[in-house]
Amino acid sequence: MSKETNRQILLAARPEGAPKASDFELAETSVPAPGEGELVARTIYLSLDPYMRGRMSNMQSYAKPVEIGDVMPGGAVSQVVASNNPKFATGDILFGYSGWQDYALTNGKGFRKLDPARAPISTSLGILGMPGMTAYAGLKNIGEPKEGETLVVAAASGAVGSAVGQIGRIRGCRVVGVAGSAEKCEFVAEELGFDACISHRDPDFAGKLAAACPNGVDVYWENVGGKVFEAVLPLFNHFARVPVCGLIAQYNATALPEAPNKIPVLMRSVLSNRMRIQGFIVWDFADQEGEFQETMSGWVREGRVKYREDFVDGLENAPDAFMGLLEGKNFGKLVVRVSPDPTQ
Repeated sequence: MSKETNRQILLAARPEGAPKASDFELAETSVPAPGEGELVARTIYLSLDPYMRGRMSNMQSYAKPVEIGDVMPGGAVSQVVASNNPKFATGDILFGYSGWQDYALTNGKGFRKLDPARAPISTSLGILGMPGMTAYAGLKNIGEPKEGETLVVAAASGAVGSAVGQIGRIRGCRVVGVAGSAEKCEFVAEELGFDACISHRDPDFAGKLAAACPNGVDVYWENVGGKVFEAVLPLFNHFARVPVCGLIAQYNATALPEAPNKIPVLMRSVLSNRMRIQGFIVWDFADQEGEFQETMSGWVREGRVKYREDFVDGLENAPDAFMGLLEGKNFGKLVVRVSPDPTQ
């Protein structure tokens, strides 16, 4: 591949159920030249996140679907290689939603400069980026954790869940994680400092979760849905709060599950426990981003919040990595290394 080639991962078809390789297309085009007020940036790191599955479907949501033939969307860290924009110079390191491609042409709107001396630039896709902000703002504004309460976190080893649990510990909560393997649970408990972690693949998952929450559940961070929520449902205390961040267990569903209708049980619990269940999108709290950056970066520097990144090399491997993400195969924040990191 010459330097003039721009590889792009396009949406080739709308998935029916779980995405498959044929739903993506690897295309090549020439690297664009920047016009007046524009710049071209080379992608260094590409973030892969569960929300992208929703963008692949042609259904109403908080963001419009990706059109067939368009570049898959995603946040990325990139470096300016050519600029006619006075706000950005060649060599600047940027964060922006430039998508699954080697190079992006932009007028700079929505892009911001990163300071490599402040933190590794990949962290702007994870603990100091959208996932960390999601954890911080959602727990603060909806979860409202109080000292001595019990917080249960689904997908506890992931980019969002790992941050939620650590913030909960800082706030004085008993924190119980739910993850998909013994290895992930060991990391959550031993490295991240959760009080307990239960694998949802354990045959006695519901029983072990209840035993880990002897005083019930005050806050449940919902990343998953499905059987994890069903196991938490009988444990809710009065005035429990449920920030609904994601429902990854349902993203590939093509029909409703064949099971007893649990809605009456849920609504009875909502009423009798006076619960709050609230969905949110991270940018509902966009005005708190400055507060988040200052607070979270401080916690990371002090070692009070730890993070784990899962790197995959090569843009061409993004589709496989994304499909694995939806199956829980990643371990930590999933990042595609598209080109060498010039800051290392």
